[in-house]
Amino acid sequence: MGTAWLVLAMGSDREHAGNDGYDDDPARHYSWDDTVQNHARLQKGDVIALWNAKALLGISVIEHIEIGPTKKKRMRCPVCQKANFKARKEKKPVYFCKQCRSEFEDPESWIEDVTAYRSHHATGWQAMPGVLSGAQLRALCDSPKSQLSMRRMEWEKLKAAIGATTGAEAAVTVTEATRELVGGHRTSTARVRIGQGPFRAALLERHGNVCAFTGPTPMPALEAAHLYSYAATGEHNVGAGLLLRRDVHRLFDMGLIAVDPATLAIDLTPELRQYPVYAQLHGQPVLAKLGKDHRQFLGEHWDMHRGQNAEPTL
Repeated sequence: MGTAWLVLAMGSDREHAGNDGYDDDPARHYSWDDTVQNHARLQKGDVIALWNAKALLGISVIEHIEIGPTKKKRMRCPVCQKANFKARKEKKPVYFCKQCRSEFEDPESWIEDVTAYRSHHATGWQAMPGVLSGAQLRALCDSPKSQLSMRRMEWEKLKAAIGATTGAEAAVTVTEATRELVGGHRTSTARVRIGQGPFRAALLERHGNVCAFTGPTPMPALEAAHLYSYAATGEHNVGAGLLLRRDVHRLFDMGLIAVDPATLAIDLTPELRQYPVYAQLHGQPVLAKLGKDHRQFLGEHWDMHRGQNAEPTL
């Protein structure tokens, strides 16, 4: 059953310095662009396995893929014009080119138009640090000697390897998530959220470190929530955005949490009220100051998830 992809998530530890990297959060999303081989082959419902070139980090199922134009900073060796160089932590000059053996302080750089991709996989994420070694993962790939950052493998082989370890239960969870996602649904794409950082910064400046539903929250746990469809507009509207705690943001997007437009009180589905940590929010007022746009989009969200034609959420 199905395809799995082994993708490299190195973050700031990456050796390859030909670009500025990607804003990956392994438990939630993975980003790449059309300069990467196999860039267009990943699909909704595929299993995604993230590793750091030494061991497995975790596995999940791709829920959807955002696609859109963006700009990327590219860098190369000023001598041989190749991108096969790395930064050194102690020696000077800082950079060393593995292609021509040159040393230099600053690489040449330029801005290039690219197509950006971001796969989302937070729902089914199973953290599995070190469950499989780098050597085991490479052996499972269709091309074991490949050096690509995105490598195809058979999910059944990966599942069997995980099942032979303490990760058997996680493999079952991902299998079920895969069946659910590919069960007659089409692959969806949307525009990449370019400018999400400034949008969040503007909301933090306006509202402070406060989740609109739960109250004061450490800044790293706050996310910028669009109350409207960003994919449809491609614009960040600060007047129609709220800061939400990460877990609350996910529950709001799923419709398990909504705001009653008549009372502006927080409403939880009966299923969610079974959890004490969330049940205390039911019936409480929204803590952020709401403007006209907030009220409009919260009302549309309510109609979508609480209206007569709303689909069950759980």
